[in-house]
Amino acid sequence: MTDLPNEAQGPQRIMELSSGLWASKTLSTALHLDLFGALAAHPGATHTELADRLGISARPTRSLLAACAALGLLTRVGEKCFNTPLSQRHLVRTSPEYFGGWVEMLDRHDYPGWMQLHDALRHNRPTAWNPDEQNSLFDNADPVVLETFWEAMTTVSTVTARELGSRLDLTRTRALLDVGGGGAAWDIELCRMHPSLRAAVYDLPHVCELTQRKIDQAKLGDRITTVAGDFFADASFPEGYDTHLFSSVLHDWSDAQCRELLARSFTALPSNGRLVIAELLIDDTEDGPLDAALMGLAMQVETWGRSFTAAELTSWLTRTGFTDVHVTRIHAPTANAGVIARKP
Repeated sequence: MTDLPNEAQGPQRIMELSSGLWASKTLSTALHLDLFGALAAHPGATHTELADRLGISARPTRSLLAACAALGLLTRVGEKCFNTPLSQRHLVRTSPEYFGGWVEMLDRHDYPGWMQLHDALRHNRPTAWNPDEQNSLFDNADPVVLETFWEAMTTVSTVTARELGSRLDLTRTRALLDVGGGGAAWDIELCRMHPSLRAAVYDLPHVCELTQRKIDQAKLGDRITTVAGDFFADASFPEGYDTHLFSSVLHDWSDAQCRELLARSFTALPSNGRLVIAELLIDDTEDGPLDAALMGLAMQVETWGRSFTAAELTSWLTRTGFTDVHVTRIHAPTANAGVIARKP
């Protein structure tokens, strides 16, 4: 943008912002058509060959390929097309690091709600689901929604768990309770890092059914279990765990509900027990970073929650009774910080 005349920079920036959906839909549509899978199986395919494989005409195929190339999702050598390392690693369904679940979740579940963002703000209620029919986003037991949502959460949580988990000292942790940890991504990664650790996912019954499949696939059924329940409706949190984990959980709920969850955790933890919170925190000045700020706006569409600052979270923790609160900054898809606190 710096190469543009000064008078063109402003309009160009506004155009970039306003057309962001174009890039997102290019990615999600290419994924839906399995373009990257086709190129993984047939590297060097031409636009004519890809049109046949994707089942669309030549004209739209050329436009799709040009857009994907401009986005850095494929490369071209003459008429031949190839996946980039990024798309080969994260957008081919058979890849162990496939990240497409997140893309599919946004496209199928989030974006219909985002298209009604004005209504979400004006009426102060979610638009990605009907609050008159459900108590929360997580009440939905529809198998399509479940598979899409939790597959996406597992994908992004795995990366975040590796990033923060490598910085956590869990050498004295014997039993971890993952509160609202559907998908078990954190538990799987942390148990792989710490051979003596055992963990339990505490989540809704229909979520635990899906979670158990993830645990079985990881072959960690002897160390990771599920505890079916409702962390608001149950009389108390399950006991017998010296560490609690809240990963991308608190931002789903109102301030009062967040404080209630912290209080329930404090009551259930033993003396010297620890609480680990992974979140995208906004700066105390509330003007960034962009991913945390937009996540807060996403919560207007998805939940009754918001993004909050490290200072707010620290205040909630200390008022609850926790001590030794410290913040570890990271860079990961679903968290830019880990907040660790101790029960005296």
